[in-house]
Amino acid sequence: MAHRTAAPDIDQPRLLRALAGETLDRPPIWFMRQAGRFLPEYRAVRATTKDFISFCLDPEKAAEVTLQPLHRFPFDAAIVFADILLIPMALGQKVWFEAGEGPRLGELPPVEALADHVDSVVDTLASVGETLARVRAALEPERALIGFAGAPWTVLTYMLQGKGGEREEARAYAYAHPEQIAQLTDILIEATARYLAMQAKAGAQALQIFESWAEGLPDDQFRRLVSEPHARLIARLRELGVDLPIIGFPRGAGALLSDYAAAVPVQAVGLDTQTPLGFGRLIQAGGKTIQGALDPLLLRAGGALLDARVDEMLAAWSGGPYIFNLGHGILPDTPIAHVERVTSRVTGR
Repeated sequence: MAHRTAAPDIDQPRLLRALAGETLDRPPIWFMRQAGRFLPEYRAVRATTKDFISFCLDPEKAAEVTLQPLHRFPFDAAIVFADILLIPMALGQKVWFEAGEGPRLGELPPVEALADHVDSVVDTLASVGETLARVRAALEPERALIGFAGAPWTVLTYMLQGKGGEREEARAYAYAHPEQIAQLTDILIEATARYLAMQAKAGAQALQIFESWAEGLPDDQFRRLVSEPHARLIARLRELGVDLPIIGFPRGAGALLSDYAAAVPVQAVGLDTQTPLGFGRLIQAGGKTIQGALDPLLLRAGGALLDARVDEMLAAWSGGPYIFNLGHGILPDTPIAHVERVTSRVTGR
């Protein structure tokens, strides 16, 4: 894919132009978890909801917090406020969030019971589509709207372990029960494809697949649990008529990132904090847009080191299709002034 250089065009969101392979005068910018706890206005809305799942499924409040960071910062895109664990909930597994501890999931239902819920996933999560429609109607035309879902392996790790934390239990289960893992992956691919197709229909202009737990997998398991399911998920989306650009984010892939970029038909590859600058340039040279890599801890720390790293990334990657972002989600105690400083440095505003 040849890269094209073009001047900004307000008729096409900057993010979508970067995802189409264009090299722009500056990269578009958005941050993972930009709608979140570091904003006092988010915390105020969150305090009005009885629990986190209810918050995600309230279109009025979810749309409000999706738009909040765009009122403060010159971000080029909004990402719908939701959670990757809405899929297991829609498949019939109990999901809740413990204050200060994170997600908890009940006992994994039998494969047959999970499969029986696939046809109802879109109806169960229809409120997410309403959130997207509300946000799309409120967004300026030059700002894009991103939908998302968790990748099959990442969602499956939570379903198997019942919580976050280390992934040894899920990885061990994948070795010991490959047939059941394959069945569960099939269910998640179909459910996730239908969910993302619903998001596209509701107004999403790009989609991101979050693989938060690609870390530590040997190359054969990485192909089986990450690359191949991602490719199959995208193929299923195309079968469903979804032609939106897709960002794949295999966090922790390390040296396997180039294999992922070659094997999975995404338009952009998300880079985590360990990705060397030269590695990002290689992925660009291979015909794909890159996104991410700024360390959220550095964003929180601020100062001269943050300025220097932002400048270094811009110098290294702005010669190709590039989206400025973090290598993981923004931390809850990140000073707002640090976000303002980075967005200003990137956008000149």
